[in-house]
Amino acid sequence: MTYAIRGFHYADYIVFVTTIVISIGIGIYYAFAGSKKGTTSEYLVGSRSMKIIPVTLSLMVSFESSIMMLGFPAEVYTHGMMFWLACFGFGFTMLIGSRLIVPLIHPLKITSVYEYLELRFKSRAVRTIGSSLALLNTVIYMGIVLFGPAIALQAVMGFPLVVSMSVVACASVLYTSIGGFKAVVWTDVFQTFIMLLGIFSVLIKGTIDIGGPSEVFRMGKEGGRLEIWNFDPDPTVRHTFWILTIGMTLRSFGLAVGQASVQRISSTPTQKKAALVMGVAGPLFFFTMSLATLEGLIAYAYYRKKGCDPMASGQITNPNQVMPLLVMDLFESLPGMPGLFMASLFSASLSTLSSGLSACSAQTVEDYILPYMKTKSERTKTILAKLSVVGFGIISVGVSILISTIGGSLSQIAFSLMASFVGPVTGLILFAILFPYANHKGAVVGVIVSVCFTFWIAVGSYMSPTLMKTPRLPPAPIDNCPVANFTINPYNYTNIALQKIEDFKHYEPQGLDKLYSVSYLWLGGIAIITVFGIGSIISWCTGCIKPKDAGAKYTVPIFDRFFCCLPECILKPLRCGIDYSKKVSSKLRDNYDVIIKLDTNEAQKTRSTDKINQNETGVLLEQTNGHGHSNIEHV
Repeated sequence: MTYAIRGFHYADYIVFVTTIVISIGIGIYYAFAGSKKGTTSEYLVGSRSMKIIPVTLSLMVSFESSIMMLGFPAEVYTHGMMFWLACFGFGFTMLIGSRLIVPLIHPLKITSVYEYLELRFKSRAVRTIGSSLALLNTVIYMGIVLFGPAIALQAVMGFPLVVSMSVVACASVLYTSIGGFKAVVWTDVFQTFIMLLGIFSVLIKGTIDIGGPSEVFRMGKEGGRLEIWNFDPDPTVRHTFWILTIGMTLRSFGLAVGQASVQRISSTPTQKKAALVMGVAGPLFFFTMSLATLEGLIAYAYYRKKGCDPMASGQITNPNQVMPLLVMDLFESLPGMPGLFMASLFSASLSTLSSGLSACSAQTVEDYILPYMKTKSERTKTILAKLSVVGFGIISVGVSILISTIGGSLSQIAFSLMASFVGPVTGLILFAILFPYANHKGAVVGVIVSVCFTFWIAVGSYMSPTLMKTPRLPPAPIDNCPVANFTINPYNYTNIALQKIEDFKHYEPQGLDKLYSVSYLWLGGIAIITVFGIGSIISWCTGCIKPKDAGAKYTVPIFDRFFCCLPECILKPLRCGIDYSKKVSSKLRDNYDVIIKLDTNEAQKTRSTDKINQNETGVLLEQTNGHGHSNIEHV
C-alpha cells in the first residue's frame, strides 16, 4: 500500500488507553469490593438482584460490537441503505421476546437456558446438543468481534492483527474473570456511553464537512445508496424488504433466546422487570443500529464530495476499513478524536466479548461440570467458571485469526457463518416452547438435520466456483485522487465494478447454485423451519408427548400472548389441551418476591424451589426454608 499509514497523536493514545484502563478497573473493583460470599449465582447472574437500567444497556451492547461499528457502515458503503430495514428485525425480536421468552425463563430461576431443554424434554442429550452448538456459535461470534478492532488498528496504524486481537482478548478476559457478571454489566454501561460518543462525533463532524443533511442524502441518492424499497419476493435476491424484515427477525431470535440474554433476564429480581429490560432494549437496538447505518452513508457522501474513493484508489483493500480511514480523515486536525473513535470501537467489542465469555462460562459450569461433580462447593464452581473464561478467551483469538482470511463485510460473514449454528439452536428452543407435543427424539433429529442442511448451504455459497455474488454498487468518483499515490488503476476498478453489475443482471444460477444463491439472511429462518418440520414428523412417528406431560410450566400459550382478543372458544383448542390457568401470573410472582424480600432473616438464606398451590381461601405461597419448616403467606 503506497498511502502512508497515519499514526496516533499522543492525545489519541491517552483517550484510547484510558478507556481500556477504566474497563479493567471496573472488573478489579467488583473483584475486591463486591460481596464476600463468592457464590456461583453472584458470579454468573449477579445474585439475581441487578437493576433495570444497567442490565438493559448491557443487553443492548452485548450484541453491538465491531460487527455493528464496522460491518454495518461497510454494508451501506458498498451496497446501500437498504440494510437499514434490518434494524426493524432486531427491534421486533426483543419486543416479542419480552412477551414470549421472559414469562417462561424467569420463573424457572435457571442460569443456563439449555437447562430448560432438559427440564422440558427430560433428556440430557437434548441439553448437551443445544449447549454444544451454542458454544460453537459464541466462539465463532467472539472471533469475528475480535477481528473488527484488529483490522481497524491495522488500517490506521499498521498494527499487526494478531497483536491487536490478543490485546482486546486479554483486557476482556481480565475484567470478566476477576469481576464476574456484575463487572461485565457495569463495564457495559461505561462502554455504552463511549460507543455512542464515538458514533455521534462521526455523524456530526461528517455531516458538517459534507455540507449538511440535505447534501448527505443528495449524494447518497446520486450514488444509488438510497434505493431502499425492493419488494421482490425472490429469496435469492441478496436484500429485499421481506428478507431484511422477516428474515432478520427470524435470524435475530437467536439473540432473544441466547445465553447472554437469559443471563440478563435471570439477573433481575422480578419477572416484570425482566420483561421491561427486553421491551426497552428493542427500541434501543433499532436506534443505535440505525445510527451505524447512517455512518455508512456519511462515509460514502464524504468520499464522493472529496472525489477519491478509498477502495478504488487502493487506500484500503477491505470495506471494513472504511470507518477507521474516515475517522482519520475527518479528525486529522483534531488530536484525540481518532482515539475516541477507536475507544468506542474497542468498547463495543469488549462489551460483546465479555458477554460471550460470561455466557460460555455459565454454560460450561452449568451444562458440563455441575451434572458430573460429586462435590459442589461454591468456591470450586466459581474457580472453574473463572478458568473457563480464560480458556474461551484463548480459543476466540485462534478463531479470529482464521476468520481474518475470509473476505467480505463483517455483517455478511457473521450472519452467514453463525446461522448454521444459532439458527438450529433457536429452532430447538422455540420448538420446545411452542409445540407441546414435541418429544426429545424429534428435537434431536430436527436440530441435527437443520445444522447439516444450513451448514451445507452456507459453505456452498462461499465455495461454489460458479456462483456469482451480488456485486457492489459503483464506487465514488476518483477524479481528485493524487495520481502518484495510486496502487491500482482506479479507472479499471470502476469499469470492472460496472461490468460486474451488468453481468449480474443477465446471470441465472444453475443446478445447486440455485440453492446456494438463497440470501444469507434467510438461513436463520430456514434452520428454524427445518427444526419445526423434521421435529414434528419424528415426534408424531415416535409418539407425541401428551399435553399434561409437557406441562404449562415449560410451554407458552402463544395465541393467548399475542392474540388475547380472540374469543375463548377459539383460544381453548389452540392451547393443545394444556391448562395454563394453574400457571402463576407474573403479578402474583412479583408480589411473592416482594414478600420474600421483606423477610430479612430469610433473605440471608439460599432460596429453594418454590411450591405453589391454590386452595379455597386463595393462593398460598410456600417456601421451604433451610431447617425443613415452611413459611406460608397469603397473597
